[in-house]
Amino acid sequence: MQARLLALDTSTEGLALAVGGPGGPWLLNESGGARASSRLLGAVAELLAAAKIDAHQLDAIAFGAGPGAFTGLRTACAVAQGLAYGLGRPVIAVDSLLLVAEDALRQQPAGAPGSIWVAMDARMDEVYAACYRRTDGRWHTASAPALWTIDALTRAWLAEPPEAVAGSAIEAFGARLPSGAAARFPVELDRAAALLALAEVGWRQGALRDAADALPIYLRNKVALTRAERAAGRSGAGRST
Repeated sequence: MQARLLALDTSTEGLALAVGGPGGPWLLNESGGARASSRLLGAVAELLAAAKIDAHQLDAIAFGAGPGAFTGLRTACAVAQGLAYGLGRPVIAVDSLLLVAEDALRQQPAGAPGSIWVAMDARMDEVYAACYRRTDGRWHTASAPALWTIDALTRAWLAEPPEAVAGSAIEAFGARLPSGAAARFPVELDRAAALLALAEVGWRQGALRDAADALPIYLRNKVALTRAERAAGRSGAGRST
């Protein structure tokens, strides 16, 4: 029988929510940001009601683990963990950058590139970026999620031009982050659908964790840099601190 999954992500300025199960999927994409913490539980209840699925019927809770916005990651992890504890269910951690690659794949499934760089605006003149390859119908990580300066990522792309680039950094940084002849996907079309697809892959592969392990992926230890640190960072390589 098809697994009944609840999947949620608030790692960006949007709120993505999905329920999978017989007769589904049920998807919700709406603005999130600061209102996500007050909206998320209500949205979960609404979507489960639309799916006619009681929370106790769920098999697992999936969540966007990051990287992403600090407050958003904490919100998604806390809700996923609380629900999983209360229901006695496992959690599935989903790479929030891979969500963007999955969405880009769905925008051109017939002629999809073999690899795709995801670059998300991390503010403070930095980018959360990773590269993924699609082979034999599965995603593989070619370059793990890391926090990059604009200059460092540009140098990496000049040394090895990307086939495709997706994510908010495309429009946020424009010509400062040149991607050459790469296919570009600056806008996500259905983050909730991508989220559910990866959650279902995680379920099939047995990537289940205890509720206690519903932890975010932080790539930045501080939310503000001094002017001197920003200047020094412009010459630095990708980093994952």
